[in-house]
Amino acid sequence: MELELKRLIVSALNLEDMSPEEIDSDEPLFGDGGLGLDSIDALELGVAIRKTYDIRIETVSDEVRRHFASISALAAFIQQQKGPRS
Repeated sequence: MELELKRLIVSALNLEDMSPEEIDSDEPLFGDGGLGLDSIDALELGVAIRKTYDIRIETVSDEVRRHFASISALAAFIQQQKGPRS
């Protein structure tokens, strides 16, 4: 799931100079760490996740921010959301 998410991020955010394998699963996605994504990237990533996994993220809250903290946190969130429907 983590590699799949990394591929989605590279594709959705047009990170042409980075390969999915270069992304550390535990580094912060936003701010000064890791990928250094911003709020526009967050919106694009949310849309890509909705289209790919059929998961809606309705409101931005501290809980949602925690889920988007890193690839590993995001993968766990997606698996949790998909679990009951499978």
